[in-house]
Amino acid sequence: MNSDLSNLQPYPFERIAQLKAGITPPDDLSMISLSIGEPKHPCPDIITSAITENLSQFENYPMTKGTVELRTTIANWLQNRFNLPAGSIDEDKHVLPVNGTREALFAFAQCVVDRTQHHAKVLMPNPFYQIYEGAAILAGAEPIFLPCTEETGYSPDYTAVPTATWNNCQLLYLCTPGNPTGSVASLDALKQILELAEKHNFIVASDECYSELYFDEDAPPAGLLQAAAEMGNTEYKRCAVFHSLSKRSNAPGLRSGFVAGDADILKQFLLYRTYHGCAMSLPVQKASIVAWNDEEHVRENRVQYRRKFDAVLDILDPVMKVSRPAASFYLWPETPQDDETFTQEIYRLQYINVVPGSYLARTVDGLNPGQSRIRMALVAPVEECVEAAHRIRTYLETR
Repeated sequence: MNSDLSNLQPYPFERIAQLKAGITPPDDLSMISLSIGEPKHPCPDIITSAITENLSQFENYPMTKGTVELRTTIANWLQNRFNLPAGSIDEDKHVLPVNGTREALFAFAQCVVDRTQHHAKVLMPNPFYQIYEGAAILAGAEPIFLPCTEETGYSPDYTAVPTATWNNCQLLYLCTPGNPTGSVASLDALKQILELAEKHNFIVASDECYSELYFDEDAPPAGLLQAAAEMGNTEYKRCAVFHSLSKRSNAPGLRSGFVAGDADILKQFLLYRTYHGCAMSLPVQKASIVAWNDEEHVRENRVQYRRKFDAVLDILDPVMKVSRPAASFYLWPETPQDDETFTQEIYRLQYINVVPGSYLARTVDGLNPGQSRIRMALVAPVEECVEAAHRIRTYLETR
């Protein structure tokens, strides 16, 4: 067996199941889950209709590279969404469809990390999406965790990273908007990262899967390709961005996303994926085309999340330290006791599932940035989110 498998840590939900083992929640309450970041808004009819209208295409093998129509649609969406120079995204060179960004974020490290280089490092935020850590370990690199705390604005402080670490960095994972903190990297911060990548010769993988879940229609989050273009890097060298329809379009089961950026990197990633066997089925490609071409359902999606955040924060703000994130659908509040105990008690007394913040981070130099925090995913219908907030408030006021 691959010996690196033994270095993988249990996934957070495995640990949560063990944490709650033997606990019996109240039988007069219904369970409300705020733990898994799985959108519960209805999947748009345009997506389901496109699938059913193209069922016969399940009879055909798809190409790993995807259809020209899908890649062109994605290229146009990127240029419009991030104000990129017209024609700077070549659908033949700069875009590659993927079966959800989870598998692509993992596979990307396997492709771009040179395991023959001693002391290869992959840098990532802390807390983080655990796929980044597993991808680094199984690519033969050392994961380096960059703390994201209230003091750092919930984003890494790149000035605190030693030069020796940068010199051994082969890949940097970004997550903007962040999971679980909801922080958004500014254009200036993204430019700083690209300057570091050029200076120290590493690749930047920007996980932008929450980029379409924001609160101000006039201020969408910036993206890595946008920063590159403003710096004159319209070949998007060292850049790879990952986008998905899971959160944007409430279609996590569609398993549809894309990676875009540096043509030389994507050429090698396409080769890797051709052997990996990751082609997106043609009906899913058709559904993806209509989804990326439609913004109306995405705007309505944001309206629903705004309503939930407004209602939940009004209820919780008086009783716990919690604030609206810059984007995403997560809350990252502090807890009045350690996060494991809070998770157990809120389940035992109020039948609510949340994620202990410490399970989403690693302890480095004695600090776990998720300690005494929880992640709450406001994905359920507004009525359930409001009910959950009232239950949490009751728990906090009576403990």
